[in-house]
Amino acid sequence: MEEYDPPHSWKVLDVGVTSDQTPDSNFFERLYPFPASVTAVGLEDASHLERDFPGLTFIKADGRSLPFPDRCFKLAFCSAVIEHVGSQAQQLQLIAELARVAESTVLTTPNRYFPLEFHTLTPFLHWLPPRLFRRFLRLTGQHFFAEEANLNLLSERDVDRMLDSLGLRYQKKPCYLIGWKSNLVYYLSSST
Repeated sequence: MEEYDPPHSWKVLDVGVTSDQTPDSNFFERLYPFPASVTAVGLEDASHLERDFPGLTFIKADGRSLPFPDRCFKLAFCSAVIEHVGSQAQQLQLIAELARVAESTVLTTPNRYFPLEFHTLTPFLHWLPPRLFRRFLRLTGQHFFAEEANLNLLSERDVDRMLDSLGLRYQKKPCYLIGWKSNLVYYLSSST
């Protein structure tokens, strides 16, 4: 809200909503003051959002292949989703789709080089090469997150390279926790 100060007339896209109804889930919908301006997209059935936030539109779709025309949204919001879409090629596909359908995008992801990996609550071992970290996860019974399709952590350098390869302009405003960059926050705009 501080970065863009969007009026109620902006069409806004939230990519990565979930069927989960806990207080931390779908926080954008809980905080955004103009629900009728929001289109929420997710792989799971999150149609409950249409009841919870009158005027909001939910569409079940994959963020890597969005069913919208170019630049039909003023703003796209995609928080802590990119690390769950698979390989870096698939992550790049997500970013490209966000940039295609929206004039501006807010993209966030946990920083791979924060001392604690937030999904598995594992300290430091996620700094190992991914194949070794995945092996550790399998050995400790965390099979879901051991799969690249479910968790593929990114560093600031990784994200910068992807954005640069797409020719996107961006600003970085990371979040800090105990003096470390805990979450990477990017404000993107198309260079065209």
